[in-house]
Amino acid sequence: MQFFPTSSFAPPESLRLRRDRAERILNALRAVVVFLLTASALMYAPHLSQTLNTANVLVLGPMLLWTVAQYLIWYRRPELPDWLSAVNPIVDVTAVTAIIGGYAVAQSGVLALRSPIFLMYFVVLAGRPVASSVRKAALISVLAFAEYLALLVWLWATRRVPLVIDPIDAVRLARITPLDEAAKLILLGVFGTVSTYATSWVEHLVREASKESAERQRVVTRLVQSELDTLKLQLNPHFLFNALNSAMALIATDPPAAERMVSELSDFLRLVLSTSSEQEVPLERELGLLDRYVAIQRVRFQDRLTVSCNIEDGVRAALVPSLLLQPLVENAIRHGISPRAGAGYVQVTARRLGDKLSITILDDGVGVRARRSRERSRGTGLGLTNTITRLIHLYGDSHEFESGPREEGGYAVRIMIPFKLGHLSPGRNGGPTDSKLATAVQV
Repeated sequence: MQFFPTSSFAPPESLRLRRDRAERILNALRAVVVFLLTASALMYAPHLSQTLNTANVLVLGPMLLWTVAQYLIWYRRPELPDWLSAVNPIVDVTAVTAIIGGYAVAQSGVLALRSPIFLMYFVVLAGRPVASSVRKAALISVLAFAEYLALLVWLWATRRVPLVIDPIDAVRLARITPLDEAAKLILLGVFGTVSTYATSWVEHLVREASKESAERQRVVTRLVQSELDTLKLQLNPHFLFNALNSAMALIATDPPAAERMVSELSDFLRLVLSTSSEQEVPLERELGLLDRYVAIQRVRFQDRLTVSCNIEDGVRAALVPSLLLQPLVENAIRHGISPRAGAGYVQVTARRLGDKLSITILDDGVGVRARRSRERSRGTGLGLTNTITRLIHLYGDSHEFESGPREEGGYAVRIMIPFKLGHLSPGRNGGPTDSKLATAVQV
């Protein structure tokens, strides 16, 4: 079991931005502390010895310049340099050590070790979980412990600190006891360990949250994909049921026509199955499917319905939802044209409007009231409903769908989706589509 996980971890964008914001806040606090210390040093300068004033200048001067330089050089950037989160605490820890050592040289080791500036080690370590990685936090913790230990060894080796064992005598005689300094080292080591573990824990939580978020996104994607597949699978038996009913109706009266319809239906289903795994296909392939559907209708209804396509140059390779056109054209024929006594037409138009693809299916059928009444009586709103649902899943707010009566009579469906180019495969659709769709089929 590893106390601090060492597996490679690339922090997500959110964690990097939060660490950058935390580093900026810590830098602001550092600036406030340095300016306060500088102001205090200036106030006490007349009452301090020359050597103490020199120590303050040698430590606070570079710290002040470094703090101001950061704001001038890097703070206008969107993100601070990554190395700054390691350099700043190293500078801070070293500055605290330098101040304690400077006071020991300028005045006395007892004054230096009893100075509250020692607490700044803990302040620096406290900021590590919010601004650093585990490795950086461990580095700063070890550095703080090592620098203070080295400082103590130097002070004792140079006899700048008189030692006594009894803590009472240490206070009374202005001495230092090794037990107190050992306790300070232990506290520094414990706090550094806690700081490093807290940093590790933060990274662990972020890692788990990122994994869970990614897994939730994968589940949502699979659910949406499954729903789209279900909607597509619903369209196939829906159309197949209608086509087989038409073929059965022709068996008794016109067996050759029924045979041709079954043959065309076979070609249609072969093309549908070839695109069963794709949610979007080039418009050209959709026109090929529509051509097969019109051929099936031609066998049954002869020459009383005209189905025509008006496709703008350059949009045949545009991606559209698979099985988009056939259900909408079928709705137009079954619920708009079939109920009327005379001939009628259905027109499919596709053109590019800026970064959008506009598709229109219109007819001159019975109109909206009779259409709704016919849909309720037959329960056949599946094609239109599924088309709307699939458009929402595929494009969200990036699509438009309108349907309603036309002023000159009939019904129209208008769709706007993002214009995206796919790849055409001319041989896959069984030849051109325009020539057949321009022919007439009548009910």
